[in-house]
Amino acid sequence: MSIRLTVFLFLLLCQAPLHAQSEAPATVALAPGYGDLGYEPPTAGSYALPPLGHAADGEVLDSDGKPRRLYELFGDSHVLLAFIYSTCSDVNGCPLTSHVFYQIKAAMKRDAEIAQHLKLISLSFDPETDTPEIMRLYGNNFKYAGDQGEWRFVTTASEQQLAPILDSYSQDIQREYTAEGRYSGAYSHLLRVFLIDPAKKIRNIYSVAFLHQDLILNDFKTLLQESRGIKLQVAASQTAVPLTGPGDDKSGYDSEDYTTRSRALELRRGKPADLLEFVETPPLGLPAVPGAKATDPAKIELGRKLFFDRRLSLNDTFSCAMCHVPDQGFTSNEIATAVGIEGRSVRRNSPTIYNVAYAELLFHDGREDRLEQQIWGPLLAHNEMGNPSIGYVLNKIRQIEDYDGLFEAAFDGRDVSMATLGSALASYQRALVSGDSAFDRWYYGSDPDALSKSAQRGFELFTGKAACSACHLVGKDSALFMDNQLHNTGLGYRESMGIRPEKQLVQVAPGVVLEIDRDIIDRVGEPAPADVGLYEVTQNPHDRWKYKTPGLRNVELTAPYMHNGSLSRLLDVVEFYDAGGVPNEGLSPLIRPLDLDTREKDDLVQFLESLTGSNVDTLVADAFAAPIGDIKKGDPTWVHGSDVEVQ
Repeated sequence: MSIRLTVFLFLLLCQAPLHAQSEAPATVALAPGYGDLGYEPPTAGSYALPPLGHAADGEVLDSDGKPRRLYELFGDSHVLLAFIYSTCSDVNGCPLTSHVFYQIKAAMKRDAEIAQHLKLISLSFDPETDTPEIMRLYGNNFKYAGDQGEWRFVTTASEQQLAPILDSYSQDIQREYTAEGRYSGAYSHLLRVFLIDPAKKIRNIYSVAFLHQDLILNDFKTLLQESRGIKLQVAASQTAVPLTGPGDDKSGYDSEDYTTRSRALELRRGKPADLLEFVETPPLGLPAVPGAKATDPAKIELGRKLFFDRRLSLNDTFSCAMCHVPDQGFTSNEIATAVGIEGRSVRRNSPTIYNVAYAELLFHDGREDRLEQQIWGPLLAHNEMGNPSIGYVLNKIRQIEDYDGLFEAAFDGRDVSMATLGSALASYQRALVSGDSAFDRWYYGSDPDALSKSAQRGFELFTGKAACSACHLVGKDSALFMDNQLHNTGLGYRESMGIRPEKQLVQVAPGVVLEIDRDIIDRVGEPAPADVGLYEVTQNPHDRWKYKTPGLRNVELTAPYMHNGSLSRLLDVVEFYDAGGVPNEGLSPLIRPLDLDTREKDDLVQFLESLTGSNVDTLVADAFAAPIGDIKKGDPTWVHGSDVEVQ
């Protein structure tokens, strides 16, 4: 029997006791869930499913008409929750969901473990038609799948009772009407099925293209292993991959045999951390954190929520974390200079915020000196988050229900204000303290084997011949690798003066490099925006092209480098300083040619790469666990009329 005929008979069987159905058009392409998957899915336990949000509760009616809570039905099991309605005739809509659930129910009959730990719930979003009696009759169609396992068919007492459940699961439905304006009995909706774990966390959301029993059962088995504490059996090639790094690592792109190493999203596992611990007890190699006494868990948690909330931008599309990407060193590995809302260009590189608590000067030009007030620059900048005024930002936050009571709880009853907003965001940033690197364990922890011989030679160069430590300070008991000063290295001067080679090598594909005339590049490229550094702040000519000395901890993770992101590799940075920067009238006297040989340059790079803290993955995993503030119905800038029924 063909799959198409089988499906059609299945639909008749499901619907005939309730409603007469017309045959689906022969031209309808069937979703993958009706047949074989067509490819081998990843082995259960070989990947992770990070939480996608909290599953909502709500009052429903079971098929006997008894009021129940969704959480009561969930119990302590893993749950598949689907929204359907019994009169649906879209072969790739609700019938697809019921077909896949039927296949899973059949798997429960074969496997007692699935039956014991997984529940299926089909919730109607048509309470007017789908009474408890109708849902009971609808469910009777699937009795022959076996009694093992639990599959509940539930509805609600009214549309008013259903509405908050649909909103919580972002289920938008539209009634369909005839040309005469009569309700046709059909709905327009996006098919989604939610996989929920025993902690009431949504772990996956399946659409038509991915709603298949094999994928769902593998995901369920993966979560079951996780709940039992079984270590994920990630492939050997993945076990060494940390959470940090660009989403698509382009190292080796100059080789003809380059292959992409894009990071799979399932490796982004969120796990909340006790960030206050890093503030109160800094990792090895770091001094006491300034402002630690003013920081507490409530302020850190609120600041983290704000940091990842896109609603803090003018058009609800941009958060702090979109320039300071956690797994990219809290900067952006993908682009040299930042991009704000609506793709508006920013002329400088996103600085990392690891260990920003120790910075006495903020921004590349040092124009701010306190974390609490620094945030207002990006919030109000036209090419960053784009807000028109301070009052606009504060009033908007006051109207977002997600923040009801949070500021008052964190700040002894005080509402959101310039001070409390700045303090909350500063508290989270202050907690991004990272140390206990291989260098720290060797230098401050007296472990002779913690640092490679090459990196040890690099440190000798760093503090000796190369004189890097003249600006990137190393103390007796701790090292911040910065001097909280600004210097002219000549890089800004070179960019402002347009000092460039007549020809430039441009890589257009792996292993393919072309030499392009400068005038061609200038004709098709955007002119670099003017940037004279500290001079823009002080208007003192002696401050032209001075930029802040960055800290070097985790520098391996924070490419590209310099204030404009113009140097993509640590070796490029070493070679820039080896050449003595770019001569100009205001060049810092600390900058001079170094005369390093190839081995010395490599040793310096090895040393710089040894400065990555041992807790970076902990900080990144904590960031992955943060809630994402996406605009939703009820928010102050929700477009009125977007939920109007389609006529």
